[in-house]
Amino acid sequence: MLYMHQLVWDKCLTAIRDAIPEQSFKTWFEPVKPIRLEDNVLTIQVPNKFFYEWIEEHYLEILKKSIKHELGKQGRLEYFIPMEKQTRSSAGDASFPKSIDTNQLVNPFVIPGIRKVKFESNLHPDYRISNYVEGDCNKLPRAAGIAIAKRPGKTGFNPLYVYGAVGLGKTHLIQAIGNEILANHPDKGVLYLSSEKFTQQVIHSIKNNAIDDFMAFFQHLDVLIIDDIQFLANRTKTQEIFFHIFNQMHQIGKQIIISSDKPPKDLQDIEERLVSRFKWGLHADLVSPDFETRMAILEAKSQDEEITIPYNVQELICHNIKNSIRELEGVLISLAAQASLNQKQIDLTLAKEVIEKFVKNYSKEISLEKIQKMVAEHFKIKEEFLQSKTRKRSIVIARQLSMYLAKNLTSYSLAKIGGTFGGRDHSTVIYSVKTIKDLLDTDDTFRISVEELEKKIKLSLAV
Repeated sequence: MLYMHQLVWDKCLTAIRDAIPEQSFKTWFEPVKPIRLEDNVLTIQVPNKFFYEWIEEHYLEILKKSIKHELGKQGRLEYFIPMEKQTRSSAGDASFPKSIDTNQLVNPFVIPGIRKVKFESNLHPDYRISNYVEGDCNKLPRAAGIAIAKRPGKTGFNPLYVYGAVGLGKTHLIQAIGNEILANHPDKGVLYLSSEKFTQQVIHSIKNNAIDDFMAFFQHLDVLIIDDIQFLANRTKTQEIFFHIFNQMHQIGKQIIISSDKPPKDLQDIEERLVSRFKWGLHADLVSPDFETRMAILEAKSQDEEITIPYNVQELICHNIKNSIRELEGVLISLAAQASLNQKQIDLTLAKEVIEKFVKNYSKEISLEKIQKMVAEHFKIKEEFLQSKTRKRSIVIARQLSMYLAKNLTSYSLAKIGGTFGGRDHSTVIYSVKTIKDLLDTDDTFRISVEELEKKIKLSLAV
């Protein structure tokens, strides 16, 4: 049979379940056990001090209401914490428990022995919003980061979950957001951690029986930034600890920023309850930058490193390094080192040597000038006619074919292609490509001629 304390608590739980989200109920109330009921005082057992503080801080009103309903105005609730072998009382009109003394709190991320909490952010000072080049590939997460930096924890972007392939600038962005927050709010406590570092500190805290202090520490942060969250996979205890820290910070309006190499739905061996929380705020992806953005990134990086690099060399690099900002920067540094050590000029020849060694499956890029030259030879006209305003039929077709080949054989943007042909815009390129496609579909002689020309252009790269 059920004892009276169990019956009373079950009725309280029914009311609580109806008042809070199901997941919150499972997390914070299913582990709680009623122990006894004496003189209108219901004693419940909670797993640890953290549980007690969390329930008191976030669910005190619903607890007071349910206890009053079942036990009357004189009803009270006491907590029993086994690990501390003591009880903590909360009267029907109890206030929140005293906050933890920060002078005694141990910060697990700084040198032991310092009594006062000092937030070492772990942020790299070179990662700034000002040097994080904006493009279509990163516009959303960058804009969200700027908004967060102004009002951390008070936007709809909590958590901010940034994801993308390796080398696309996730670490730069999330650390830049942290630095921007500190610039706007110097009093804020901001902490950046890799998931590996977080895991190491969890293990250290468990070994030293300091897990309560470890978790309590995060109550005094304003912003937590975790890099490469996917590396928490299969680390059950670490995920459990992070889950409670996430809840703890999120429910009191503290900002959480997370990075990963994949969207939340594709995370493997991460608890579903964590994945669902990652979806609460904004999850924004970083994609490979387009040519113009790669050029802007390379220019900014070369200025930061005080490396002078000719424009045509920048173009060559950006045409061959397409998917990774990290590789783009790596080629630049390698090029500068080769030039300095071997006392060479940074030119196309040296750049090709570096790219061939640096990039797997390097393929030479067809230049727009090469296409113009070979099309002009094919049509037996002067190259400058391709850039002119003349509307002579044969020259118009040659110009349109040049744009068609440039679109198909290079990675140049439509704007870049159009600009090379007498300052024309991207819409002219689109129209030219469509015109040539129509001709290829309806004129076999023209199609054969174009196929031969295209083959010649490709073969010319081997020379």
